[in-house]
Amino acid sequence: MNAITTTDVNKSFGEVRALKDVSLSVPAGRIYALLGPNGAGKTTLIKTMTTLLKPDSGKVDVGGYDVVAEPTRVREIIGLAGQYAAVDENLTGRENLEMVGRLYHFGRGRSRELAQAFLERLDLTGAADRRSKTYSGGMRRRLDLGASFITSPRILFLDEPTTGLDPYARAELWRVIRELVQQGTTLLLTTQNLEEAEELADRIAIIDEGEIIAEGTVAELKDRVGGTVLEFRVSDSDDLESAAAVTGDLFSGTPAVDAGLQRISGSVENSTSALIEVVRRLDREEIAIADIRLRRPSLNEVFLTLTHRKVEA
Repeated sequence: MNAITTTDVNKSFGEVRALKDVSLSVPAGRIYALLGPNGAGKTTLIKTMTTLLKPDSGKVDVGGYDVVAEPTRVREIIGLAGQYAAVDENLTGRENLEMVGRLYHFGRGRSRELAQAFLERLDLTGAADRRSKTYSGGMRRRLDLGASFITSPRILFLDEPTTGLDPYARAELWRVIRELVQQGTTLLLTTQNLEEAEELADRIAIIDEGEIIAEGTVAELKDRVGGTVLEFRVSDSDDLESAAAVTGDLFSGTPAVDAGLQRISGSVENSTSALIEVVRRLDREEIAIADIRLRRPSLNEVFLTLTHRKVEA
């Protein structure tokens, strides 16, 4: 069963086509990540799914409801945290969360309980009774996310949720996300943090220039790129150029050379033979190896291969 289905969705802003025949299915009770560089169409797609934008053509079904024909029913079952924290600066953190509970008719007592629970889960209890305008950017972001979590929505949309969060806060957010999904929430996550996508997502779609260019599990996406990555570091940075020259023809395509890490890496077909030959050639040239290994492609390498660009911060 799918919680979200889009079929041939198009959206333009003037002459710019932000979405081009986008079709995807998000299974219920799973975490689905949407990856793409800035301007790829991620936020526009989220807005069409959450009734904030009407698609020019195509159909979007969320929780069994058409977002154009039944927007009120869609809003009743979803939660949304956009790219930027949206909190009332004149209210305390506690008051912000209690207000959300009251708006959803939870009652005063239940709203207080939920607010306290999420303040604790997001490590905001120490600042709970301060006005949110005194919060740091990361604290405001956590508060905004708490507001979207508090109703335990059937379907939750998070647009770049960990922007501005430190590693500890990010790990805590991941924990809360997993708990919500275990309780039955479906999560659609947009991110440029490839570690986050690999850590959380059951399935991933990559969008570029308004089009879905790849979709599947992490393993399936890695299989699309194919091959094994051979990676080695030289002990002396002065040897890096020579090492690249004598081993370059062993790779499928041009290997990546990282001067800062003194590292050369790239895909190889016959991995064991390639590794042996690299060691043989470098030894012949008296180039010392700091380390060498074979591994599967990373999600970052998959992303770069499929989009032909670098991930933007």
